[in-house]
Amino acid sequence: MRRKDRERDYNFALDVIDNAPYAVASFVDENNMPYAIPLTITRIGENLYFHSAMEGRKCDILKRSGDVCVSFVYDVEPALDKFTTYYKSAIVKGKAVEITDINEKIEALRALCERFCPSNMPDFDNAIARSISRTAIYKISMDEVTAKGKIHE
Repeated sequence: MRRKDRERDYNFALDVIDNAPYAVASFVDENNMPYAIPLTITRIGENLYFHSAMEGRKCDILKRSGDVCVSFVYDVEPALDKFTTYYKSAIVKGKAVEITDINEKIEALRALCERFCPSNMPDFDNAIARSISRTAIYKISMDEVTAKGKIHE
């Protein structure tokens, strides 16, 4: 990291991951070209989870190679008195694998729903019954985690 003064520790990274409203996952496609897509992601322990349709470009790319880099940013605020921006960011590099175990899929979906739509949790079991068979869940190992921030002084 070039700006060592902005480098942050692992716990800072976890805070960013747990609070960023979305993340951007980046992959390399079959033509060795970059492919990036915004996702809602949740963390359970040392793994990240996201849901997907069962088919599509993202799924095709992940079947070929699960290598992924995920970027998170939040608390972004332009400075009012200088030409800069305050922010908190984290980057995770790891491997994405599709989860086939039904219990782990449900656990990941529960964590996603509790994070992003907690007011709908009373209908969670019904929604799972309707959609679990057509929902893919991917787990990303957090093999490399870095964080950076420019925070109000």
